[in-house]
Amino acid sequence: MLADDVKDRIQNTYRQLLNSKGLTPRYGQRQMIAEIAKTLAVLSTSDEIGPPICVVEAGTGTGKTLAYLLAVLPLAQELGYKVVVSTATVALQEQVILKDIPEIIEGSDLEFSFALAKGRARYLCLSKLDMLLAGSDSLHAMMDLYGEELDNPNIGDISLCEDMVTELSAGNWQGDRDDWKTPISEENWRPLTVDRHQCTGSTCSNFHNCCFYKARNSLDKVDCIVSNHDMVLTDLVMGGGAILPEPGKCIYIFDEAHHLSFKSNNHFSSHTRIKSSLSWLEHCEKFLLLLAKEGILHSEQQALLQNIVNSIRDYSETVWIQLEQTIESSEELDKHESKYQYTFELGVLPEEIKDVSTNLSIEYTRLVNNLKDISDELRKILDQDVETKKVTLVEQMYPILGINTERAESNLQLWSSYARKDPIGSVPTARWLTFIENEVNADVSLFSSPVLAAENLKERLWGSCGGAVLTSATLSALGEFEMLRLRTGLPEQTNYLSIPSPFDFGGSANFVVPRMNCEPADTKKHTDYIVEAIPKMLTQKPAALILFSSRTQMNDVMRGLPSEWLDLILCQDDYQKIQLLTYHRQRIDRGEGSIIFGLASFAEGVDLPGKYCTHVLIAKIPFAVPTNPIDMTLSAWIEKQGQNAFLTLSVPDAAFRLVQASGRLLRSETDRGRITLFDERIINKRYGKAILNSMPPYRLEIFQE
Repeated sequence: MLADDVKDRIQNTYRQLLNSKGLTPRYGQRQMIAEIAKTLAVLSTSDEIGPPICVVEAGTGTGKTLAYLLAVLPLAQELGYKVVVSTATVALQEQVILKDIPEIIEGSDLEFSFALAKGRARYLCLSKLDMLLAGSDSLHAMMDLYGEELDNPNIGDISLCEDMVTELSAGNWQGDRDDWKTPISEENWRPLTVDRHQCTGSTCSNFHNCCFYKARNSLDKVDCIVSNHDMVLTDLVMGGGAILPEPGKCIYIFDEAHHLSFKSNNHFSSHTRIKSSLSWLEHCEKFLLLLAKEGILHSEQQALLQNIVNSIRDYSETVWIQLEQTIESSEELDKHESKYQYTFELGVLPEEIKDVSTNLSIEYTRLVNNLKDISDELRKILDQDVETKKVTLVEQMYPILGINTERAESNLQLWSSYARKDPIGSVPTARWLTFIENEVNADVSLFSSPVLAAENLKERLWGSCGGAVLTSATLSALGEFEMLRLRTGLPEQTNYLSIPSPFDFGGSANFVVPRMNCEPADTKKHTDYIVEAIPKMLTQKPAALILFSSRTQMNDVMRGLPSEWLDLILCQDDYQKIQLLTYHRQRIDRGEGSIIFGLASFAEGVDLPGKYCTHVLIAKIPFAVPTNPIDMTLSAWIEKQGQNAFLTLSVPDAAFRLVQASGRLLRSETDRGRITLFDERIINKRYGKAILNSMPPYRLEIFQE
């Protein structure tokens, strides 16, 4: 039960905000606030079964950001929890931190502090700055040994470093890359920052003034932290509490939550390249020799490490031959230009590859452990009161040791996955390889990834957080949340709510399916129809977005259009997304026509309200790419369970994607326009009708001339 004072604070704040903006209450928004508050209210009791989790699918126009902030913040403040708002895109993160939160504070009596959480790589490393200003020859020599390209030992702009020192000393800058007065190129920034493997932490001579740790410590003092999915997952991988506050003290709000499972898989995946790793080992050997020369590595340690490196090299060359044989003997290779892909069925490797993988995982374990022992020794030197020259040398060596350790850990993760047998009855791990050959060299890349994020999220998030809210405009598929449950492993106590958009879909948009007399499988006929249809369907000054599932078809359509239409096209392959959208808006503002040609990334996160988009054209029902190794492995496992993978996975996923794609048209209640789908299967196939029934209630135009 929600405490009366908390309930009153939520209601009063909502009334104040509506009055400050001259708005009327939205039913869906009030419904969302009530559902989240009711779900999280169990935090004030001692009889909770597990962390309270609320899933809210809130259609476009609900006002979900305001709803979840109002529902969560007063309760979190009352019970001493931190609120972590996590988004999938920078655009939404900026909207929350720059617009939504300030509007709540300015328009109500609700008082709370907030901060934007950033990763270590966004902050200056003071030790790196000192080294680069000192122009140490030994540092440049070591970086050269590792293989770093230092065309200019002073990173090309020594004046920039000196300017940074001035601004830091004056207190005008806190080391945040994004707050520097002018944009800093990646070339100039990369040598000035470190990752967690290169950071010496509390033993660093600059620790008490460290830009990252100062920012990190400030997060413990605020009520609301705005972050992103990648940072939250990175923190969880590190055990929780390393970057953000302890999970058990946090209520997480995952906006754009449909990205969570896919981003989680990325964080728990692994990858290595055989030839590239062998090249790295050579640099690692040289670095170990340098450590021995400086007296940091004893002769026994050096001999042991050399033995480990030799073993890794031998096993790597063996597995290279085995993988080549696998590629040559396989009849199931997916080929694209000079790249071949092979997916191990159900993630099961041939025994001979699995055996070598086991040996490699053992050797990489030994290498990682020894490199960590060296790291501990270097930290001891930094901790002790020893000669300045040696401390300086160690501070220079430590980041390079961290780079080598990170590379070794990456290999260890991959080979451990390849050596491991998936438990009987469990969802398998996807394992695959790509072989790339060109005139210069050839290499084999190996990959491993969970096919479902469920187990990792269960273990690291749902079981350890204080509570969680998941929201997005699209979370269900075919009217059900089953796909979300399958991919994320949400626990039984999760509450689900779907709030329809307040938009008048039937009165605002026509959903058009033209008579084509062909299916997308007949690629040429299907493409030819689209080429002929575009000039007929669009006005002379169009404001349109055309979405393709295939880059090949997108390019073929462009090549087939008359030259006067090509001048109107902005293709995603030619511009960065933000730049392309800016050009599109500028064209429309000048009264010109503009047509965006995009792939899947343009089917969400593209906001072109009103005159900027009056027609969305979709080449076909957006089924996932059939050669994706993760989807292939999951589909094979589903089939093995006696289910139909197409109906269980592909159709719900396609329905979800189509709802997202069509949602690019109506971005406000006053928007009007058309959505055209060049795919008769949505009418002619049984599964197509199920997809159509899950769409918003647009006004239908089916097979009309």
